[in-house]
Order: sequence, then structure tokens, then C-alpha cells
Amino acid sequence: MTSIAVVTAGLTTPSSTRLLADRLSAAVRDQLDGRGTEYKLEVFELRDLAHDLTNNLLTGFPSASLGKVLETVTAADGLIAVTPTFSASYNGLFKMFFDVLDDQALAGKPVLIAATGGTERHSLVLDYALRPLFSYLKAIVVPTGVYAASSDWGVGATKLHARIERAATELVDAMSNERVAAVDPYANPTSFEDLLNS
Repeated sequence: MTSIAVVTAGLTTPSSTRLLADRLSAAVRDQLDGRGTEYKLEVFELRDLAHDLTNNLLTGFPSASLGKVLETVTAADGLIAVTPTFSASYNGLFKMFFDVLDDQALAGKPVLIAATGGTERHSLVLDYALRPLFSYLKAIVVPTGVYAASSDWGVGATKLHARIERAATELVDAMSNERVAAVDPYANPTSFEDLLNS
């Protein structure tokens, strides 16, 4: 059975970050249903784990509830990671979660990255903050990241839907090894020459 973990770092209820996570989850479910794949998809709100994450950073030990989430993410076949944009980067809650996750937990794991923000100007958060983070963690980041500005929920909904569908397809393809993942320019080249030749 294919397992997908969804991590969302929205701070409010309701949250556009959670809404984007739900849209991505639904698109991945549709892809898996269409291929006749059995799956289990679990969504985790990091807001509910804020105190546990702080305590883990201070003590070095996760609570039982946080430990279960960390184990689920580590064991998942694929990950969807969604954050609101704060100061042109991911928020502190999102960073805290991946700080306490074992640095080998995502090695070789397909990851779909996504972010929300008030304006389209912050869309580069995907390539300048999220993609380098997950490349450092040795994850396989799918080529299409999804950024949703406030305007994308209105007249821009059609374009957002197309990006969601494309990213979901890429994640499911990567999990099923149907396509070779695109070369990641941040994927730890051994030298500058290796990067040029990749």
C-alpha cells in the first residue's frame, strides 16, 4: 500500500495553507484512484504540534504524539509539504519540524513542495527556500512546486488548479518510478564541474 504524508504549517483556522494542502491531497488521491493504487494519506497540522516541537528542540526528545508523526513522515512513500510565506521564506513552525526530523528521513523520498502568500511576488519562495531545504535533506523534489497567492483563489483558480494537477501527477509518477525525476540543480554535486555536466 502506498502511503503519503501531508505536512501543513498554517497558523490560523481556517487556513489558506491547509486549503492548498487539501487541494493537493485530493489531486493525489484522484491520480492514485485512477491508477487503481491502494493508498493511505494522512494530513498533519503542525500548529497542533507547536508545543511538542519546542519541547523537542529544548530536550532532544519527541513527545509520543510528535514521535508518531515523525515516524509516519519517515515511513511514507511520498510527502506533500505546505507552508505559508513569512519574510520571503517558510515559517518558523515549518522549519522547526524539519529541524527535529532525522536528517536522513527524507533521503530518496519524493516530495511535493507548496506555499501560500498574499502576493505573487513571493512565489520564488519555492525555488529559493523550499527547494534548497529539501535538496539538502536529499529528497527528490518534483519539478512543479505550487504557490498560491490570495488572488489564486478567485479569478486565478483555473491556473492554480492546473499547477496542482501537474504537481500531483509528478509526485505519483515519482512514487511509482514511472518517470526518472528531473535533475535537481541543488542535489549535492561533488564539484562545480559535476554541476555543469549534470
